[in-house]
Amino acid sequence: MPQHSSDTRTALVVVAHHRSDSLTAHIARRTAAQLEAAGYRIDLLDLHAEGFDPRMNVEDQPDWGNREKPYSDETHAHMRRILDADVVVAVFPVYWQSVPAVLKGWIDRVWNYGFAYGRSKPRLAGKRMLWLALAGATADDPIAESMQSVLEANLSDGIAYYCGFSRSTVGLLLDAEERPQRIDAEGNLLVGEAVAGAEREAQYTDFDRRARKFVDEFLADELVTA
Repeated sequence: MPQHSSDTRTALVVVAHHRSDSLTAHIARRTAAQLEAAGYRIDLLDLHAEGFDPRMNVEDQPDWGNREKPYSDETHAHMRRILDADVVVAVFPVYWQSVPAVLKGWIDRVWNYGFAYGRSKPRLAGKRMLWLALAGATADDPIAESMQSVLEANLSDGIAYYCGFSRSTVGLLLDAEERPQRIDAEGNLLVGEAVAGAEREAQYTDFDRRARKFVDEFLADELVTA
C-alpha cells in the first residue's frame, strides 16, 4: 500500500520520449506543474533519461505462472513508485496507434503478473490513470476517431481497468506536428506546409490549452467522485 500520509496525494508522471526538448516533454512538464498546483506531490519518471530497459528478461519473469515470483531490483523500484502514487499520468507520442516501445516495455516489465494483475484483490485498485497521447494527425482527419477508439480499448480497457484502476482517461492531443498531416480517402499521406510565426504560436498555445483542459477535467472528476 502507499506509504504516504492520508493528506498527501502523489502523481506519478511518466514521460516516454527520447528528447527533452520535444513537445511531449514540454506537455509532461506543464502537466506536472498543473498537478503540483492542485496539491499533488510529483514523481516525474522520464523513462529515457533514467535509462529504463524496456526488454522483458528472465529475472523479471523466471516463472510466469508464479504470482509470488521475485522481480529484479529495477522492477521492484518502479513497482514501489506506482504503489506510492494515487494518480498515474503517461505522456507520450502515438506510434502506430499505440504507445512507444519504451512505455510498452515499462508496462510489460513493471505491470507484471502477480503485481498489477492476477490477484483476486488488485494491488492497484482505486488508482486513477490519465493517458496524454500526442498525435500528428489533424483534427479533421477521419483517422482521429478510430485512433481514439483504439487507444481507449488498448490503454483503458486492456490495461488500466484490467489492473483494477477505478478511472482511466485517454486525452488525445491532435495537431502535434508543425506540418499538418492527414490521410486522404485513398490512404495517401498529405503533409502541409510548416506553420510559422503567429500561426505557429497560436497553434501551440491552443495545444497547451487542450492539454490543460484534459487535466482539469480529470481533476474535476476526482472532486465529483470523492
